[in-house]
Amino acid sequence: MLGTRIKQYRQERQLSLSELASRAEVAKSYLSSIERNVKTNPSIQFLEKIASELDVSILTLLYGETDEEWIELARSAKEAGISKDWLRDYIQFEKWRQGKE
Repeated sequence: MLGTRIKQYRQERQLSLSELASRAEVAKSYLSSIERNVKTNPSIQFLEKIASELDVSILTLLYGETDEEWIELARSAKEAGISKDWLRDYIQFEKWRQGKE
């Protein structure tokens, strides 16, 4: 859950609840309620502040460890005009080709 991940990253960085709340400029009581999973739907602004202070992406906070390099690669492919359909077809072709070798 989101609160559990925030607490984990906070503790890994050896920050107290008070320190993180102060650095991120959020209410300590609200951060505590998020970490305890009492509140489960924080705003994007809250997530941006917390993610920034913990030096992780919002995606990492929401979904756990992510492979940032793959995310950036997908973003670059999209910007280059490569469609999802083309990429899916290419992956299928590679699977087929590798099976032939």
